[in-house]
Parts: sequence; C-alpha cells; structure tokens
Amino acid sequence: MQLRRISRRRLVIGAAAVSALPWGILLAKDGLLAPTPGDAEGPFYPVEIPVDSDNDLLRVMGRENISAGQLAYVHGQVTDRAGQRIDGARVEIWQCDHGGVYHHPEDGGNPDRDFQGFGAMVTSREGGYHFRTLRPVPYTGRTPHVHFRVSADGFDRLTTQLYVAEEAERNAADFLYQRHNADARALVTSAFKPVTDNPTGPVAAQFNIVLA
Repeated sequence: MQLRRISRRRLVIGAAAVSALPWGILLAKDGLLAPTPGDAEGPFYPVEIPVDSDNDLLRVMGRENISAGQLAYVHGQVTDRAGQRIDGARVEIWQCDHGGVYHHPEDGGNPDRDFQGFGAMVTSREGGYHFRTLRPVPYTGRTPHVHFRVSADGFDRLTTQLYVAEEAERNAADFLYQRHNADARALVTSAFKPVTDNPTGPVAAQFNIVLA
C-alpha cells in the first residue's frame, strides 16, 4: 500500500489537529492515526446508483411516507493519518431496511420502498459528513451494520462496515466482525445513543474515518 509523503510541517500541524479531535483514537506504531480497517463489501452494493441517493435515506423522492424503523443519525469526520480533515471525500452508505431486506435484486425480498437503502454525500471543508437513516437491524447470519465506501483523491478507497456497540452478543457471533482484532473492532464500532428520553426515539452514532 502506497502512502502519501507527509512533510515535517504537516506532521506538526497534524499533531495539533489530532489533539483537538473529539473522539478516542488509536495510534499506529509510526505515531500516526491508525487507518480505519477495511471490511467486506458484501453482495448488495447497488447494481445501479438510484436516482435519489442523497444523505436522507428516510425520504424517497416522489413518495409521501417516511420509512418505518428507528430513526438514526450517523455522522463523523474523514481525515488522513496525520489528522488533517479531508474536504471533498465521497462517502457512500448502504444497508437493509427495518425488515432486514436490501434494495438489491439478489436479496430476493420485498424491500420497503419508503426506504432509500443507499445514500451518498461529499464531505465539507472540515471533513464532515452526516446521514439520516435507520438504526441497523440484524438479518440471517449477520449482526446489525451499515456498509461504508469512502473515496478521495490521493487516498486508497476504503470499504468497511460500521457495527453497533449495543449489539455485543450478536457482534460476538458475527463471522466478519470476529475477523478483526480488538483494536480494529474499536475503530469500526460505535454506540447508537438516544437523542431524546424516548427509548424508541431517534439515536445518533459518531463514526470517524481515517484514510490511508
């Protein structure tokens, strides 16, 4: 894997940026941020990108209803290993609906047409991204997860999965989650925290991504 050359000045700036980052981080042996681990793409990446593929997966263009399921906000920042925010990175997510069905012909189910199933956006100048989607649910053989694909000029494209910290028992039985070591699991697992006092109300998860 080829890494971009980083100047001494950039490392100093990056160190300052890292110290200000609002999340627990793991450092690699070289003192830089550990890159977010890759994970399986799975069989259900869209055959064709849908016309409505914005960052609100609960509102489908031309339909009046909002998808069933528990509302979730997934957000974070995309940085390089020196902690510098990456402006203009493309972040894509896809996941099954509240019934465990993907919007994909090979899944063979009856997907919720009020759920977009796939969304994409470009990061801000601060490297930020955000999606309105569903709290992921389990389906046969898999723990709840959200698929991510992140690409930016000058970096390796990352395909990974976000796992739910509150699903520890299912995570422990998931064959893909268990392929990661403890440090890698920490980097791809986030808590989906309640936004209100309502236990069935919206939740939010922060997932920060480090590109190599």
